Parts: sequence; structure tokens; C-alpha cells
Amino acid sequence: MTKKDYIKQLERIATLLELSGENPFKISAYRKAAANLETFQGDINALSDFTEIKGIGKGVAEVLEDIRLHQESSLLKSLKEQIPEGLIHMLKIRNLGAKKIVKINDALGITTIDELKNACINNEISALPGFGKKSEENILVSIDEMLTMTEKLSIYQVHQFTEMINNGLEEIEAINRYSVTGSFRRRNEYSKDIDYIVETNQRDIVKAQLTALPFIKKVELAGDEKVTIQVAKDDVVTTVDFRFTDASNYAHMLQHFTGSKEHNIRIRQLAKERNEKVSEYGITTSDGNIIQLKREADIYNHFNRPYIPPEMRHDGSEFDFDNFNQIIKNDDIRGDIHMHTTYSDGAHTIEQMIEACIAKGYEYMMITDHSKSLFVANGLSEERLLEQNERIKELNRQYKEIDIYSGVEMDILADGEMDYSNDVLSQLDYCIGAIHQSLNQSEAEIMKRLINACENPYVRHIAHPTGRLIGRRHGYNVNMAQLIEIAQNTNTVLEINAHPMRLDLSSEILKQYPDLKLVINTDAHAIQQLDLMKYGVSTAIKGYVKKEQVINTLSREAFKSWIQNGK
Repeated sequence: MTKKDYIKQLERIATLLELSGENPFKISAYRKAAANLETFQGDINALSDFTEIKGIGKGVAEVLEDIRLHQESSLLKSLKEQIPEGLIHMLKIRNLGAKKIVKINDALGITTIDELKNACINNEISALPGFGKKSEENILVSIDEMLTMTEKLSIYQVHQFTEMINNGLEEIEAINRYSVTGSFRRRNEYSKDIDYIVETNQRDIVKAQLTALPFIKKVELAGDEKVTIQVAKDDVVTTVDFRFTDASNYAHMLQHFTGSKEHNIRIRQLAKERNEKVSEYGITTSDGNIIQLKREADIYNHFNRPYIPPEMRHDGSEFDFDNFNQIIKNDDIRGDIHMHTTYSDGAHTIEQMIEACIAKGYEYMMITDHSKSLFVANGLSEERLLEQNERIKELNRQYKEIDIYSGVEMDILADGEMDYSNDVLSQLDYCIGAIHQSLNQSEAEIMKRLINACENPYVRHIAHPTGRLIGRRHGYNVNMAQLIEIAQNTNTVLEINAHPMRLDLSSEILKQYPDLKLVINTDAHAIQQLDLMKYGVSTAIKGYVKKEQVINTLSREAFKSWIQNGK
């Protein structure tokens, strides 16, 4: 359990208590406890008693201990059972918090999103005290946005599902190997369902154990060739197909069910030109023999084509691309230069993040906690930032196997000013500029902020440049062509944020601008999030990004020179 896990449950308890009409003082106690945890800079798992944290009372400490022992608070479970499911779903609607939901429920007895939508259409919400026509319109727009976005699973949701499913599959000894396929393997931003192939010599055993996994909501099909189940996580349900295969057929099944449809049409066309046929079972030659190859790469090589990464299997045009050897790969990444620690809103200490980066084989890393104006993330005052700066420099002297740089993810303020003076920034190794607040500004206001950041001599890169959250919000009003021009003119690098909620810049933008200088970072707030780098690299592959474009593919010495030389 990380600090973030505890904070998330405390905040959820407070929200559900508010939905249930609980005493405001009790609600406040949980919110204050979450805020106190946010500012705690130690190792939360090393505590023997949670009351050692300033501001944590005995009652909340008991809830935290319950979370530590059982992974989920029994109070939180109880609240989920008591409160109508529809009210909990309403919390996902932008512009609608728990207080407003309670008011609407008390006044109109509304318990589902459909009922809420109809009430907005019929002008019942605007007739309530404290709402008005504009609030009603905003709620209706947010409902429509949410319903549109939830027609398919976001890549982050699929990531969460596959993590859970993979853990279950690892426990089934009769499975020799498995792989996710389909749109998720191609790293599409949305998927309608999830597909796996499973190699086994004991299908009946695998089928029995697979259909008994604890997260399964319903078994739709349990056949000899395929098992189809419904899987539930939180309040989201999706369909998962598992197709069985043996070792001789594995590569062909993997290639075929990865897709895309258009990609596979091109494969079949190549086969037809040789008087052959290709399917998920192998390659049928002109004399009727079936060839079954061991690796996906062998299938492409059979048709005199280089291996095409799953992320690039899109519309068939990828077969006309020749420079796959220049495209970035996971192994090209030498370091991660955007991450957070317990100094701001991270779950782990600086030392823990260092050890995790060493374990990943990185040659360098950057500590970039939040800046002072991001109060919700425990942003660092000038004093705390410079104290951390000195501590990082001392740690860098201690660790010989990795270079540790001191930086900051600095807010670009609503008026276009930077959150720290240049005098402060000049003492750090690195500065990232980021927009986290006032996201609804006009394009002109947003661009003023981004241009000012790019023109600042200490801002080396812009984090998550569009501010989007996949499946949740579209991002702020950025003129991408203008941002890229100013970034190139000022030697400011743009980020591919690897967190699957962001993937920002997107692969579509990357394709449009093939010569961008980039960094790929996880924006990790916990050591396990360092593993999300693969999603950033996949986004780069999908966007045809070359290794030479990405700063954090530089060697240790070359990266040090890049840092020292400045903009």
C-alpha cells in the first residue's frame, strides 16, 4: 500500500459520507486527514501507529489500520452498499459534486443519471434554489460528455483490467503463456472489449480455473476453443475473450487477433500475390501445405517485410514504411526525468525513487515535485524547494551508479507568470513548465501562458502539453502548431506523458510533426508507476517517433552535457 492508496480511500469515504448526509464535522475529519497524509514526507509503511502523523486522530487511525490489514476499509465497503449506485455514478459527472447531488436527490428523489438528464431537459434542475439555467446546461453537457466517453473503455481502464486479469492468469499453472491482443495491444486509446490468446495443453483445466477467477461477474461462453466472460472492476464491467491455442499456432494467433482489420487485409494481399493464404492457423502454401512459424517476425519475414510493431498496425500504409530500425524502442530509454516524491504528492521518498530507478537500469533521473501554487498537491515553497535541491545534490554524490538531478514541475500561472522567480530556478538543474489550473481559459490566454514558459530561459520542457485526460476531459485550448513553432524556436522540448490517463502528446500529433524534440516521462507518483514508461514509448512508436528525437535516449554523459549546456 502506498500513501496514495490511503489518501484515495479517505477522500472516497468523505465523499460518500457527504452523499449519505453525514455530519459535516465527520466529513471534514476525513478530508483533513487525507490532506495531512499528503504532506507526510516519511515512509507510511514504516509507521507502527498512524497517530504519529500530525492531525490524525484515533478514529481515522483505526480506519487507516483497517486499510493496511485488509486493502480496503470496511467503512468504505459499507458506504458503497448503503448508498444508491446511481448517486455514486453521478460523482463522475463534471460540474456536479456530492453536495449538489444530495440537494437534487432531496428535492426531486433522483437516483439515476437518466433521471437527472430528463430533469435537466425538463428544466427541473434550474428551478431548484442555488442552481440556475447555466448550471443546468453545464450538467447536461457533462452528462452527454460522460456517456459518450464511456461507450468504450479508455486505455487506462483497459490497463487496470489487464493488470488484474494478468495476475489471475499467472496463478493458473496449466497456462504455458498468454498475451493480450486486439486494440489494446495496438495501444489504441479506446477499446470496446479485451482479447487474449492463451497457450495450453490442458484446456479443460484452464477453462475451469479461468471461469472461477474472483473478479468474474458472468460467464457468457465456456467452450473448447474460446471462453468469454464479463469482468467487473469498481463500477465498470467489460467483456473479455480468451482464445485457446497450442505452441505451434501461437505466433499466427497472436498476429491475426492483434489486427487491425486493414493491416490483416494487406497481409492477405501479400499472401495472395504468392498464391498463398494466411489465417490465424498458419500460412497455406500453393501446394496445400500449412506452414506454422514460431515468431510474429517470421510471419512478416516470410512475406519479405520487416517486423511491424503492434502499435503501427493501423490502416495498411505501415507496409510502405521502410525505416523501422530508426523507430524508438523500450530499451532505448536511459532515464526518467519527470517524477514526484513525498515532498509533494508522491507516495515514495526520494531514496525509494532512486533505488527503483537503479533497479530499472536507468543511467539518470530527475526529481520534479510540484510547485508552490499547486496547494492540492502539497507544492513546495521556495524554502522547501531549495532545501530539497541541496538534499538531491548530496544524494547524487552518494550514488555512483546513477546521476540524480534536481528539478521541479512548475505551474504556469493563470496570468502567464511562472510560479518561481528566475533566481530560484537558476539554482536547480532543471525546470518543467506545466498547466494544472484555469484550464477553461480562451486559446489566447492559454497560449500566452505556454509562450511565456517556452521563452523562460530555465524552462526546459512542457509537461503534458494539451492537458487532456483520456476518457475524462478533452484538455485546454491549445494552438498546437503555434506551440510547436515557439518550442522549436526556443529549444524547449515537449513531453510525451506516459501515464495511460494522459498519453500527451498523442500519437496523432506526433505523426503530424515528425521532427519534434521530445522527452518521454512517466510523471510517476509512486515507484510502480515507473513501469508506465512502456505506454509512452508505445505512443511514440504509434506516432512514428525516431530514437534520435527523444532526449532521454541520450547516454549518461551526453545527457549531462545537454543539462549543463542549457537552452
